[in-house]
Amino acid sequence: MPCPFVHLSLEERRQLARLREQKIAVAEIARRLGRHRSTIYRELKRNWWHDAEVPQAEGYWPMTAQQLTDGRRRSSCKLLRHPQLCAAVIERLKDGWSPEQIAGRLKLEPGHVLQLCHETIYRFVYSKDGQSQELARYLPERRRTRKSRHARKPRSLVFPETSRIHHRPEAVNARAEFGHWEADLMIFRKEHGPANVATVVERKSRFTVLFRNNDRRSKPLMGRLIDLLAPLPQPARQSFTFDRGLEFVSWRELEAGMGAKAWFCDPQAPWQKGSVENMNRRVRRYLPADTILLALADRSLRSICERLNATPRKCLGWRTPAEVFRQELLACEPWSG
Repeated sequence: MPCPFVHLSLEERRQLARLREQKIAVAEIARRLGRHRSTIYRELKRNWWHDAEVPQAEGYWPMTAQQLTDGRRRSSCKLLRHPQLCAAVIERLKDGWSPEQIAGRLKLEPGHVLQLCHETIYRFVYSKDGQSQELARYLPERRRTRKSRHARKPRSLVFPETSRIHHRPEAVNARAEFGHWEADLMIFRKEHGPANVATVVERKSRFTVLFRNNDRRSKPLMGRLIDLLAPLPQPARQSFTFDRGLEFVSWRELEAGMGAKAWFCDPQAPWQKGSVENMNRRVRRYLPADTILLALADRSLRSICERLNATPRKCLGWRTPAEVFRQELLACEPWSG
């Protein structure tokens, strides 16, 4: 498989300029730089500085070549050439849309004549202009830098194959058994601090627990989860399903502290824990992304949780999650005795 083309770096351009001054042939320069000679010929042709007023200034200058290259990349970006389109993309990124959703939606809206592919949006987000606006923090994965998919470190040691959601028992998948939970974090605007809200949903009853975290560190999160749910009888806390976020890497403490099994979604597949994802959308009615959590009283969070658990659900035969959860807990009492 051929290696992907990589543009010349500034250091390579400096070496090229020095070798040119020494009157070394292009083929030899290419050999020393580990490049194809066509790459060197193309570099000299594109970035050779011409100055009609000062002919003595003509030549290949590494800093000038780097600036010319950067300028071409900037002008070639469709988003930078069309400010209105760029503003629309940034607005939707801040609303939580993924680049694929933005690109797909633009194809349906008659007001936008220009179209994009999601790869163009990703490149813009990780460009100098996108990084200056910190656009990467609005992406689902929130990576600071973009890496090749093949270069990313595997998390198989943190999230082992045996704990994949595909190995989860069918009784859990079918919601036929009580005591299986799904958990996720709700993230809020960065300028309001690192505080977030954890959402934990029992799959069968849809009973929901909400609690606030001061940051996204994994050990405090798991410790708080153990403190809240460990008092339940063992049949009421049999397993937890998470995504592969770094905030859940301390899942082994959960298994040791509560004897509960941990399951994990596939990479970039949060929809596999649909119960908690659906509940997050319900919670967003009361806690939008611009909520200042530090100014939110604990009783307000408890009130939201009680309201959700007291709302009748069609999937429960119009019973409330609190009613179903209480009934299932009563059924656990003979076992625990």
